[in-house]
Amino acid sequence: MNLAEYRRAAGEWLRENAPTDDYPEADGIARAKEFMAKLYDAGYSGITWPKQWGGQGLTQAEDRVFAEEARDYTLPTYIFSIGLGMTGPTIVDRGSDAQRERFVRPLLRGEEVWCQLFSEPGAGSDVASLQTKAERDGDHWIVNGQKVWTSVAHYADWGLLLARTDVDVPKHKGLTMYVIDMHHPGVTVRPLKDMSGRANFNEIFFDNVPIPDEHRVGEVNDGWSVAVTTLLHERLSISAGVGMGGQKDNPASLSALRQALDTSDPLVRDELVELHIRSRALALFNQRLAQETRAGIFPGARGSAAKLLLAELTVYQADLATRLVGPETALAGHPLARAISMAPGMALGGGTNEIMRNIVGDRVLGLPPEPRVDKNVPFKDLKVGTQA
Repeated sequence: MNLAEYRRAAGEWLRENAPTDDYPEADGIARAKEFMAKLYDAGYSGITWPKQWGGQGLTQAEDRVFAEEARDYTLPTYIFSIGLGMTGPTIVDRGSDAQRERFVRPLLRGEEVWCQLFSEPGAGSDVASLQTKAERDGDHWIVNGQKVWTSVAHYADWGLLLARTDVDVPKHKGLTMYVIDMHHPGVTVRPLKDMSGRANFNEIFFDNVPIPDEHRVGEVNDGWSVAVTTLLHERLSISAGVGMGGQKDNPASLSALRQALDTSDPLVRDELVELHIRSRALALFNQRLAQETRAGIFPGARGSAAKLLLAELTVYQADLATRLVGPETALAGHPLARAISMAPGMALGGGTNEIMRNIVGDRVLGLPPEPRVDKNVPFKDLKVGTQA
């Protein structure tokens, strides 16, 4: 069908199937999975993913049309955002055919929830300093260690785990990527409350957890290159809002602000126009990166630029909402309260703004990199994080 027909069909499906109420915590996961299955069966999950692995095999044009039709709905897809935007694309790009066959379709249909296990107490912005270890034991790997700030891990069935497999080489060269069963004995997940009062993040402990070698993603000690693939998808997906549906409670939503403001005031209209311009510029940049990716052109560090732009836009729009609507937006129960309270976190998740600027300066603008003393030093000789 042409794009006009596709838009009409998507709009009709959303009007008939998008939920009109917020899901309470008690039954939210089951209902979210039910909705995701309906979304997939209707052809609106994995729109641009390869058809051979369970996707729809369509173009960015259809994906963009559906996103535009969905933007005024709050779709219950948040718990799937890590899988849709980060771990799933990594499996498609870097996984084996057996891994793609096993994991992609259940992910797209919402049958299984995924998390990403990178950050640790002593390895946040410097992820390559991580200390969680995976040691070979026949046809398995035994994992011990800790991860933290892991989104949706308390709901996850599977995780994409970056672990250290060699301490005798520099830190970036001794890492390996795995798919880990989050329900396996020895995996302990502890939710962490953020300032919004919700537990979106978690700390996870691994105590002698076995992983079969067929769940290794990529080659042994080549995990950093796989992680770079994941981080690229992470920054692109965060900047594009992949997997989060239309966020009516987001302060970026013009419809949300219009409902709260007197738009007959020309000064208010000017502010909303500025917000629209910034949002549209980022959307077009993301569209270009997505088109390049589909054409086989690796966006590289420009994905960090997109993520940085979104982080700055998020803080700008939260400030705009509180300034125009008033301080009552910070009160519990206000439609914009949760989005505003979570806005500062956008400058941290997926890499801090400072790290993004360093990446853009070094790899996009060609500025001199910051001095490094650990580049050629074996990991066992470094004193990093919590390592003695």
